Amino acid sequence: MEEEAEKLKELQNEVEKQMNMSPPAGSAGPVIMSTEKKMEADVRSIYVDHVDYGATAEELEAHFHGCGSVNRVTILCDKFSGYPKGFAYIEVSDKEPVRTSLALDESLFRGRQIKVIPKRTNKPAISTTDQGFPRARYRARTTNYNSSRSRFYSGFNSRPWGPDYRGQARVTSWYSPY
Repeated sequence: MEEEAEKLKELQNEVEKQMNMSPPAGSAGPVIMSTEKKMEADVRSIYVDHVDYGATAEELEAHFHGCGSVNRVTILCDKFSGYPKGFAYIEVSDKEPVRTSLALDESLFRGRQIKVIPKRTNKPAISTTDQGFPRARYRARTTNYNSSRSRFYSGFNSRPWGPDYRGQARVTSWYSPY
């Protein structure tokens, strides 16, 4: 047991040394892109929607080859099933081919009419699909359930019924006719 523990410690130390060492020049180490480089790459990229599920990166590159040199084609896939999602990103060499590739909007690719738009740059902590807190509509209505009428008629339940009512029970806990 002690020998195995020592071997594990040695392996962990080796891994930590490798992680702390910077990759030598010319090697394929981890690539960390700065935000400026990402934004610059987004300016040179286009978004292609309604791509056939059986399409390959080479076919997309051949379809957009007339617009200019294509640096990278990314077809996004579902992380659970591994099947393509039906859209792709294409990065070209300059900004000018992005404008010319917009002419291919609504063109036919493998029997499907594709949609081509410039790629938008993601901004951290900003969501375009955020609709706000889902219970925000419940706060908009202000009803005073503790009014004098509700206290006087303790058996009378003046609370609304329906999807907005989030009470505990249908009647009050005690009833007093006077």
